[in-house]
Amino acid sequence: MDPALIIGIVLAFASLITMITLEGASIAALILPAPMILVLGGTFGVGFASTTMKDALTSLKSLPRYILGKNQAPRAVIDQVVELAEIARKNGLLALEAEAAKIEDPFLKKALQNIADGVDADDLRIMLEDEASTRERSGQNASKFFNSLGGFAPTIGIIGTVVSLTHVLEHLDDPANLGHSIAGAFVATLWGVMTANFLWLPIGGRITKITSLESERLTILIEGIMALQAGSQPRLLSERLLAMIPAAEQGGGKADKGADKAKKAA
Repeated sequence: MDPALIIGIVLAFASLITMITLEGASIAALILPAPMILVLGGTFGVGFASTTMKDALTSLKSLPRYILGKNQAPRAVIDQVVELAEIARKNGLLALEAEAAKIEDPFLKKALQNIADGVDADDLRIMLEDEASTRERSGQNASKFFNSLGGFAPTIGIIGTVVSLTHVLEHLDDPANLGHSIAGAFVATLWGVMTANFLWLPIGGRITKITSLESERLTILIEGIMALQAGSQPRLLSERLLAMIPAAEQGGGKADKGADKAKKAA
């Protein structure tokens, strides 16, 4: 897993706690049940109201996958496809069925099985592109949901502050507690802004990035699979797929070794 999200959130909260400590304030003064319930409950409430219950629950269930899931580097994808191309060139397309049983990725497994079954190239491309589009749309829905929470949270916090200040104004005859009450009123705004910028927006951004990386991976796979089915030479296939990724990610790998071997064999 990529620890960027967890490290970033921990660093953000650590910075806040450090500031509170250096200012001589009390962390306990910020942990008030009433504003926390309003901000968290209200944010999820309007978040659910802004979409369908199915999409909201699906977004929440998919969160562990976006946080803990592993992202296969583009270079590793190319290496894998080139290796499969070498096997297909030596043993024929039917040999890919045995290779499919060893692969964990359901997208690639299904593609290899269809190639071995003799599915038409145009039909296979349409099927793979449709599945890739569906996956991308699912990620976009999850990203939009958490970004919407980030948009609602600050406003919910302001609502909580307005409600608390209204209560404060009803007790102006008690100046001894006036400062404490006003300070407590702004805790709702703090929680709204903090959860939006420390949690929901970073999570939404993380999902957007992971979805983009997954879309790039599937694009490389689709092009590699179609070229593999067409009988493309491993060396040419490697060069074609490498042209689809940035130069910084094209370092030496199995694809280069496979291409060199194919070149020598030719």
